Amino acid sequence: MTRPDFMAVALEQAQAAATRGEVPIGAVIAANGAIVAAAGNRTRELADPTAHAEMLAIREACRATGSERLIDHDLYVTLEPCAMCAGAISFARLRRLYFGAADDKGGAVVSGPRFFASATCHHAPDVYAGIRETEAAAMLKSFFRDRR
Repeated sequence: MTRPDFMAVALEQAQAAATRGEVPIGAVIAANGAIVAAAGNRTRELADPTAHAEMLAIREACRATGSERLIDHDLYVTLEPCAMCAGAISFARLRRLYFGAADDKGGAVVSGPRFFASATCHHAPDVYAGIRETEAAAMLKSFFRDRR
């Protein structure tokens, strides 16, 4: 059996979010070669500023595992996480973070505050940036261009 392309699934989640009128960001949490949770942004639909793809995926994975810790789990997300999501990633103890496009304006991993490098960060995942970056960035640019 071949392992799923987790970032491809995250991009599908992002496209589904765009179709709903949400900012196209998608996230997948995987463990042992399988998807545990997948989500796209739902901030508008749920009228909830915390309903980022990463937050929704973390919540779903915690429910599925019955634990607030996702120690042997990896997160794939199409855009660099913001400070809120970086905090949740740290508290969930996710093992690895893979993300697509950097976010110079709102990112908090390799941009802005660099949350995981902070002395007050409890846990820092291994971080891999630029995974399918061109596709993720193009989807976001297209989404915002169409709304201007």
